[in-house]
Amino acid sequence: MSSSEANRSEPRGVRRMNLSHRRFERLVARALSRLPEEFKSRLDNVAVLIEDEPPEDMPDTLGLYEGVPLIARSVDDVLLPDQITIFKGPIERVCSTEKEVEDEVRLTVLHEVGHFFGLDEAQLE
Repeated sequence: MSSSEANRSEPRGVRRMNLSHRRFERLVARALSRLPEEFKSRLDNVAVLIEDEPPEDMPDTLGLYEGVPLIARSVDDVLLPDQITIFKGPIERVCSTEKEVEDEVRLTVLHEVGHFFGLDEAQLE
């Protein structure tokens, strides 16, 4: 299990940006659609979800990958779908403009997809 985190100076309840859920969903879809085809084609068994807030024990988490990375699987594995969750609230709190939100969503999606492909935090930096 891995997460993207950001240092934020705003209290948890204060949002600098407040996009509609539909607009935020479009930004996530755009980030996924812009992945190279060789990566997109491997994401068939990955559910991508959007939640308003992360769990209370991970308040600064922007995204979360849950599953077994591709490099850790064997051909005999029968696995549940992997899951990437993008957290709207923390992303909005670290951004001042819609362009910043779009850029942060793209980076967070790329980060979590990287975990799916087996990259660790050091490799993603």
